[in-house]
Amino acid sequence: MKTNTLKLSVLVLLLSSQIGWAQEEQKEKVEQLDEVVLSDTKFELKKENSGKIIYKITKKQIEQSAGKTVADLLDQVAGVEITGNNNAAGYPIGIYIRGGRNRQVAVAIDGVLVSDPTGISSTYNLNLLDLNEVESIEILKGSSSTLYGSGAAAGVINIKLKKASKSPIAFNYTASVGTNNTQRNRNSKLNNLNQSVGLRGTINKFTYLANYSLSKSDGISSANDKDAITPFSDDAYNSDAALVKLGFEASEKLNFEVFGNYSNYKYEYDAGAYFDSDVNNGYEEQFQYGIKSDYKYEKGELLVTLSATDLERGFDSFNSWSNTLDSYLYKGTSLFAEVINKYNFSKKSHLILGFNYQDFDNQTNTPFGNIDKDKANYNTIDPFASYVFTGANGLNLNAGVRLNNHSEYGSHFVYHINPSYNVIKSEDLNFKVLTSYSTAFIAPSTYQLFSQYGNLDLDPEENATFELGFDSSYKKWLNLSSVFFYRAEKSTIIFVSDPITFVGEYENSRDEQNVKGVETALNLKPLKNLHVNLSHAYTHKSSDLDYIPSHKITASVDYQPIRRMNISVVYKGVGERTYFDQWGSFGSAGEDVILDAYNLVDFNINYGIENVTAFVNLSNIFNEDYEDVLGYSTRGRNFLVGLKFKF
Repeated sequence: MKTNTLKLSVLVLLLSSQIGWAQEEQKEKVEQLDEVVLSDTKFELKKENSGKIIYKITKKQIEQSAGKTVADLLDQVAGVEITGNNNAAGYPIGIYIRGGRNRQVAVAIDGVLVSDPTGISSTYNLNLLDLNEVESIEILKGSSSTLYGSGAAAGVINIKLKKASKSPIAFNYTASVGTNNTQRNRNSKLNNLNQSVGLRGTINKFTYLANYSLSKSDGISSANDKDAITPFSDDAYNSDAALVKLGFEASEKLNFEVFGNYSNYKYEYDAGAYFDSDVNNGYEEQFQYGIKSDYKYEKGELLVTLSATDLERGFDSFNSWSNTLDSYLYKGTSLFAEVINKYNFSKKSHLILGFNYQDFDNQTNTPFGNIDKDKANYNTIDPFASYVFTGANGLNLNAGVRLNNHSEYGSHFVYHINPSYNVIKSEDLNFKVLTSYSTAFIAPSTYQLFSQYGNLDLDPEENATFELGFDSSYKKWLNLSSVFFYRAEKSTIIFVSDPITFVGEYENSRDEQNVKGVETALNLKPLKNLHVNLSHAYTHKSSDLDYIPSHKITASVDYQPIRRMNISVVYKGVGERTYFDQWGSFGSAGEDVILDAYNLVDFNINYGIENVTAFVNLSNIFNEDYEDVLGYSTRGRNFLVGLKFKF
């Protein structure tokens, strides 16, 4: 780690001494990305013509969030709950959108759906993504399987990575250092270290981008030691990530891009909730590569994407029964190929036709059993279509279908219809009503199909979602939106075991679950240099309530007192959450454990001079003592200071 840090620092000094003249990047105008969204159609669409409330984390917000993670920013969005994000680094992160768990949320990075083919729920691990590589993030809530396929039942997180600079060469370097303490175990050690270096530019018809990041943290025990006689040992975390993009503009209409990204992290972890361990450790490594092309013709646009991902993860866990350190190893590969064509009948009407192919395999070796990738593999072949109409009279329509063809369970059909109407549309006042009905599916994972507990007769989970709401704005300084949603779930994949022998397998549940709620967001910009966001999400689920709060409030105030200085305060209030204690680990078996509500306040300040920006982050400034995940530590009051160089 020290060698990598030294090499990176030397590289920074050499490059900064040679390319100080390249200041054009900083002078570029900030694009108004929030006016256009991609998630609704996979092509650029004005927000006013979308029938969805799509929350966008913009390039500017990301630049002002140095030192934070992708999970940190997602956790500030109403209706999105990221469990484990406030625990020790490396803890598995859970994504909940509108009461849906990981398996019901699809994650796309630059148009490529990403997942873990070795996991029980095939969930993508946000720990593998570095915020320094990200340009913007869109959160599309509700069923979206017609466009995104399996897993897009509760929402889609659409992540756009950074792109090349328009200047011949641009350079950026960020370094930060800070504390990493819990609420009770406090010291002044600088246990949180981060570095990131990037180079990008455009030379004639060629574009390039390269970014490399390092992170290290220590000082926190994974398990909560609140009742321990002596404090638990600290659990360390180390990660590095690299991204490369090479582009070629063959003509004004045709361009190509080759990409590759690598991420790796190692971590130490404890024996379980409230239990320490000095020997447990794990790692996860991912390599993704592929090619994309974009062809624009007179009547439309054609996108082609090919991508492959190799993932390996493993961990060593102490076995108290045999007094041995058991090893677990998981290897998986996934292939992604998609062709999408957008044909414009007119400026107001277009048809999207697509074809998606995915292939997954899983090689697992554990003390409890193995999975052979020659048997544990499946593929899907999905044609899909969407029609989009944006009428001058205020009526908008987005409707689509998808036929999922799975190599194990056969075919499954989903559809959506999403009309919206601009009741008032003027220079000062806009008021739009929207509604939608959409179906979705979640395919069983390789583990659920092919492990020793697997069941090849599993059907996909099914979802249907209804939405009704409005979106309004006044003179571009006030925006108010609110959406009611209702989602019905059936054929949920559950694990059923014998209460005596504990032998069992995965099955489709016969019970139906439902989730309903209301999400409301208010955005104010009363002054040119003041921006206020306030949102509230209410979620009610009929069952399976683990860690989903009924109420979540988020608020932020961004203030620019002088040029090149930005001050922000972020508040998050999370209501009581329920954990179902099936085995009686925390009390009586089969009863609920109630986790208390908590409130967090973070503070951030950025100040720039020429090509250098200094930033300070203060997190959990009131040192709130709470549990995000039952039995595991959370971070208390901490600070992070850093510098960003941009040439």
